[in-house]
Amino acid sequence: MAATGDADETQLQEMEEEAVMENEMDSDEEEGLGIENSDDEIDNSSEDEKENEAEIQRLEEQLSINAFDYNCHVDLIKLLRQEGELPRLRKARQKMSELFPLTEEIWLDWLKDEIHLTEEEPNREKVYELFETAMKDYICPEIWLEYAQYSIGGMGLPGGMEKVRSIFERALTAVGLHMTKGATVWEAYREFENAILATMIAEPPKLAEYQTYIDYEQKEGDPARIQIIFERALSENCLVPDMWAKYTKYLDRQLKIKDLVLSSHNRAVRNCPWTMGLWKNYLLALERHGADHHTISDVFERALNAGFIQATDYVNIWEAYLDYLRRRVDFKSSRELEELRAAFTRSLDYMKQDVEERFSESGDPSCTIMQVWAKIEALHCKNMQKARELWDSIMTKGNAKFANMWLEYYNLERSYGDALHCRKALHRAVQCTSDYPEHVCEVLLTFERVEGSLEDWDAAVQKTETRLNRVNEQRAKVTEKEAHVTRQVEEKTEQRRRAKADKKNQKKGQKGSRPGEKRKAEDKDYEDEWGEESEQPPKRHRREGDQGFRGGCGGAEEFMGTESGLFGRRAPPGRRQEPPGTKRGQQVAPATLWKTQEDDPELRKDDCSVFISNLAFTMEDPEKRLKKLFEPCGPVQSVRPVYAAKGFRGYCYVQFEGKASVVEALKMDRQEVEGRPMFVSPCVDKNKNPDFKVFKYNTNLEKHKIFISGLPFSCTKEQLEELCKVHGTIKDIRLVTNRSGKPKGLAYVEFGDEAQASQAVLKLDGTVLQEHTLSVAISNPPRRNTADKPGFSRPVGAMMPRSMVYGSRGKGRTQLSLLPRSLHRQRGSESKAENGTAPKPTGGASGDAGIEAQAKPLSNSDFAKMLFKK
Repeated sequence: MAATGDADETQLQEMEEEAVMENEMDSDEEEGLGIENSDDEIDNSSEDEKENEAEIQRLEEQLSINAFDYNCHVDLIKLLRQEGELPRLRKARQKMSELFPLTEEIWLDWLKDEIHLTEEEPNREKVYELFETAMKDYICPEIWLEYAQYSIGGMGLPGGMEKVRSIFERALTAVGLHMTKGATVWEAYREFENAILATMIAEPPKLAEYQTYIDYEQKEGDPARIQIIFERALSENCLVPDMWAKYTKYLDRQLKIKDLVLSSHNRAVRNCPWTMGLWKNYLLALERHGADHHTISDVFERALNAGFIQATDYVNIWEAYLDYLRRRVDFKSSRELEELRAAFTRSLDYMKQDVEERFSESGDPSCTIMQVWAKIEALHCKNMQKARELWDSIMTKGNAKFANMWLEYYNLERSYGDALHCRKALHRAVQCTSDYPEHVCEVLLTFERVEGSLEDWDAAVQKTETRLNRVNEQRAKVTEKEAHVTRQVEEKTEQRRRAKADKKNQKKGQKGSRPGEKRKAEDKDYEDEWGEESEQPPKRHRREGDQGFRGGCGGAEEFMGTESGLFGRRAPPGRRQEPPGTKRGQQVAPATLWKTQEDDPELRKDDCSVFISNLAFTMEDPEKRLKKLFEPCGPVQSVRPVYAAKGFRGYCYVQFEGKASVVEALKMDRQEVEGRPMFVSPCVDKNKNPDFKVFKYNTNLEKHKIFISGLPFSCTKEQLEELCKVHGTIKDIRLVTNRSGKPKGLAYVEFGDEAQASQAVLKLDGTVLQEHTLSVAISNPPRRNTADKPGFSRPVGAMMPRSMVYGSRGKGRTQLSLLPRSLHRQRGSESKAENGTAPKPTGGASGDAGIEAQAKPLSNSDFAKMLFKK
């Protein structure tokens, strides 16, 4: 049985080997046949190419004989496209296009070939030109659709989105009404807009996104699209008054459809009834579209009951209604005129009773409603007596001290009154005006030069001289009083500083005389006193009207910053500043300790250095950055940034090799660095030059310069110059900014003389610029704080943070919190006793008492008496 099995296995193996050999022979035969077949194909293709080339040459020769053989052109283009002869194919198509209008199929083949060949962006314009050429042959929906789809590929280029929409709009105009294929263009346009919308709004649009979309559609100018986007925005932002104002303004100026305009205004005031501007525009729209008087009056009464949030809103809505009533008066009909006068009377009663009772102010301090009424009486009704009565009432409401009010009255008399009343008004103005008496006096003298006699001139000169002398005396008294107060503040501050210094010296002397006192306690005192952990920035000089500060290189007592970074003073003895990032108490190798030129004063050259401040704390590698920034000014010898425990302090010193470089560096003052104005100041040792001051602006009254507040933050120097130049010669304009370089809405404008500045104040005060009401006055900056003056030395406790002086609970760490109140009361007037012994005398009238107190130490009974003393 075993032998039989072995025989069967041997037979099976032989059969498998024969099958493998047969398969190998079959594969060899197939490979041989394949090689033969490929050779045959190569021969056939080469023969086809030769035949096609011969046919191409034949067709070209035939076209050279007869260029208008249409079929020959078609066959030639077909053969060249089949052979891949791209240059010859393009040339053949161009020749045919010059002779015949091409069919839709030929154009589509040509456009698709060019699209595949010109994948690069710069070549897209050539394809666009080819599409434009194709449009001129036939109106083909397929070509327009291909054109729009190709333009979508360039949507990311500048102006790409606008070009895609433009092509789709042209396509709809050309083939949108095609019976069978026009729908495909509409569908492609709709899918494109849906895709754009999906990428723009993953969530409901916000107000800013709607604003952007509205601005875009308004540039395009399609009324239907603009209206629908406004309605979408208002449905989700119905309580935004600015959006309603923008929509109604567009309807008033562009569409002007009565029903649509008035309904939109009505919806606006119903959604935002507290907004006076919407009610005012509603009244104007009603008048503009011819609404009857009863309707306009009803809307006005609704506005009065809307509940405005400012007193001035009621003034403005009354002015709008009174303007409407004035426009409808014929001034020949007594009924309408009496209705207007009754409305003026009611408005004044309403402002006095309702508005003042609610807001504690009238909202109309300048009496603009009464001024308008007086002008109407003078101009239209020729009733100067009524106008004068109104102006008398205006002056009795606290306006008699303002020069501009008297000049308004004078101009009214000049235009509609007589010279006698003009003279009376000016004489009263000279007597009562307190803000700009010089200007009023000048107007009176000018009037008498033109109108008056010699007696009138003499009376005017005498009156003006008397008034101006009295004004100058009053101003001198005020100035003297302010100087006296300033001196008192300085004296008190100096007394406190000296008392604190004496007390500190006395305490140090007592500490030094104590035997066995530990050095560790002194180190802690130094740490508390100098505040190494503090992040308080160095004190700098303050510019006029700015929040920014300027600094210089100070001495031991200067607070403008030194290289140690410890409030402008040197570090305490035995302590050195550690590099940024080094933890407190961490051991630092001597090689890693920072070396500054403060360690070697001989290397410092203040006359070759500048002080840089107001830099960003986050500036990376300030030494390298500033060296590169100031290299154009001259060779930089060193840059010394000042660091605190947590990093860069925002100021540093730059030392040049020569003095000439300092002049160039100072020209870079206020240059923007990392979004902040960089301050560049001279580096001056205040101990050697105590009178040096960096503050370069005047702090006294400047009659030739005006101060403007309330400016919009977007206002530029050019806009301000355009506003002010009509009133005189402008010498300089300075916009006030904060330390980060952002505008504060303030400005100083310097004119050629005082008269021009006074005229500008009278004309510009109350002017509206970009919906901001300006306040204009003669420049009279407040005096600088004593603590900001050069050479002023502040007590150490005033410089240090509260937590470092008093501790976390408001008391010093070493003081007892249970100190009796009687001792608290004595601290302000008496020197603090220490260890039961009165302090040493400081001199003066109390010297004897101090000696007596020093000789008699306090006992326990003395402390008990003080404790129970009321």
